[in-house]
Amino acid sequence: MLKRLSIIVVLGILIVACNGVKRPEKPDNLISKAQMTDLLYDLYVMNAAKGVNRSSLEKNDLDPEFYILKKHNVDSARFAESNSYYAFDTEGYKEIVDNVKERLELEKERYEDVRQLETDSIKRRRDSIAKKRRTPKESNVKTNAIDTADVKTSKPKGS
Repeated sequence: MLKRLSIIVVLGILIVACNGVKRPEKPDNLISKAQMTDLLYDLYVMNAAKGVNRSSLEKNDLDPEFYILKKHNVDSARFAESNSYYAFDTEGYKEIVDNVKERLELEKERYEDVRQLETDSIKRRRDSIAKKRRTPKESNVKTNAIDTADVKTSKPKGS
């Protein structure tokens, strides 16, 4: 009984506390949705790179987030304010994130297409090399067969 009462009290406090959340004011220097999409796209790509090759980033003393913000000419405070503003409107933020996701998927498809072309090209080169390696052997076999036939059919001199 006490456990149920404490759960109800905690939930009641949470409901009352969440009611007072106000929408953040629109920042004077709000990042446009298009620029925010580009920025988040670059941040996601950089995070993936950081996960794949962290040692390379550390060796070059590169702070990925700082690099991306600098690339887009945005400081961290402006990004935080704009991100909070957009995040409060879940539908608007979902639109931005969906655009980022769509771009990432397109890049993934493009990468896979290029990778497939490279793989096919490598296979063709290997087949071509293998064919060139086989051709002289086959030619030698045919030449040897012709030479042997000539030897058998030719009459010795002086007969």
